[in-house]
Amino acid sequence: MNKSMSQLLELCHVSPRICLDIVYATPDNFLGRPVYPSPHCFLQRKTAERLHRVQQALEKRGLGLKVFDGYRPHHVTKIFWDFLPDPRYVADPAQGSRHNRGAAVDLTLMDQAGKELLMPTGFDDFSDRAHRGCSDVPLEAQKNSKILEEAMGKEGFLPFAYEWWHFDDPEWESYPILDLTFEQLLSQKAPQSSACACGKPHDRSAR
Repeated sequence: MNKSMSQLLELCHVSPRICLDIVYATPDNFLGRPVYPSPHCFLQRKTAERLHRVQQALEKRGLGLKVFDGYRPHHVTKIFWDFLPDPRYVADPAQGSRHNRGAAVDLTLMDQAGKELLMPTGFDDFSDRAHRGCSDVPLEAQKNSKILEEAMGKEGFLPFAYEWWHFDDPEWESYPILDLTFEQLLSQKAPQSSACACGKPHDRSAR
């Protein structure tokens, strides 16, 4: 097995206090149907470790992370592209996505009660308001987005211009594009409990 491939693991095993809301395992996404068989979040080990340090720093401020997506099998990127062939928002499968490498993450901030902070838009909002630096959103949302960007930046994560929620590991190019299914990844591990998810109802009020 490729060394980088073998480092793909569940985020909750590295940072169990990060909340997971894996929207592509539900119909509550831009496709309107699930494309993942289960609500798991896989990342490269080093990416997960960076994210854990972000979570630790945010907890000192009474905040935390909620993750919407991590590793994405390449065949799912093809599904996305067929539905929305716009390179600003969906990676061209011919080049592959940084999500396909397990080196990108979509996420937001939440408070100590588990409520999402106000952000410029909801997740997967394909409008100019989701772009970084857009001033046509509430000041509170701009501030919260900046808090997230700065916290991620301290661990080297790179922001994406068109999506306030998307960040890339600075070493993303060192990992291969993968099309391992969730079932394949889980079969390599011992069975896990549902405790990997945050266990809270989906909170759409701030998105």
